[in-house]
Amino acid sequence: LAAEPFMLLGKPLRLTSSAGLALYPRDADSATALLVRAEAAMYRAKERGRDQCQCYEAGLGAAASRRVDLEHALRGALAAGQFELHYQPKLHAADQRIAGLEALLRWRRPGHGLVPPGEFIHLAEQLGLLVQIGPWVVEEACRQMAQWRDEQGLGTVSVAVNLSPSQLKSHSLMDSVCASVLRHRIEPGQLEMEVTESMMMDEPEQAIAILQELAAEGVHISIDDFGTGYSSMAYLKRLPVGTLKLDRHFVTEIASDPRDADLCAGVIALAHKLGLKVVAEGVETQEQADALLARDCDVFQGWLFGRPQAAAEITAYLRGKLAG
Repeated sequence: LAAEPFMLLGKPLRLTSSAGLALYPRDADSATALLVRAEAAMYRAKERGRDQCQCYEAGLGAAASRRVDLEHALRGALAAGQFELHYQPKLHAADQRIAGLEALLRWRRPGHGLVPPGEFIHLAEQLGLLVQIGPWVVEEACRQMAQWRDEQGLGTVSVAVNLSPSQLKSHSLMDSVCASVLRHRIEPGQLEMEVTESMMMDEPEQAIAILQELAAEGVHISIDDFGTGYSSMAYLKRLPVGTLKLDRHFVTEIASDPRDADLCAGVIALAHKLGLKVVAEGVETQEQADALLARDCDVFQGWLFGRPQAAAEITAYLRGKLAG
């Protein structure tokens, strides 16, 4: 199914296709049923990496029906006000003071409760919905920060939000971020944008330009899941990054696997040499926290210090931490 690249506006582009195949009469005995089952096979081709053909197999019909139902519900979720943000605390490693929060998107689907992020985030990106959902996340995070400041008396609380690949390619990203910051009178430095290594390397020059514009406005930039992608040190030097987030895969065995401990120590040392702070994700045990602290990690994030919580619950958490 692969095609030769062609030139468009001076850049090489390559089209790919995902195809599903259903056979008469083996898989179905009517045109309508054949199309439904061929569509199910096409979705399987996309799930397996795209740019390929898959034949229909028994059981795919139910999976396709579930996907169509999920896709339909997801398309209307933003307009119906079904999304909400949960917040996970980040604590300074040295003294357990609040360093900030990470905003995490949640979908409360009527009749289903909270849908796990793994079931809808990737689908929303595939459908192009994160271009609309992303600005809502920034707006809601800024609104919540203003509420904590003005109504809850909690002062300045910083919040990190995750950028999607489609947002990083959107020409409206800067305008929407600046509008939300101004509307809620948020200090730009309170807002942090998290991007992954692989996301930046998709179109590095464009990503660098957009992130530099955000940083010039005072927005903090961090690299999420550091160590799992393929970023070049040359690009890292050019990016306006203030923080590296050490991926949980390295943290999990840091107290028991010397190789993971050495990798963490190396990343932390590199980051500090570049003037960057390090946030360790997925800290779940005291042994992990102690090992990270011994290697000069700056900030902890994980279930040991707090799970993601809805706004009302995290407000009570913040009040307790600030009072202490």
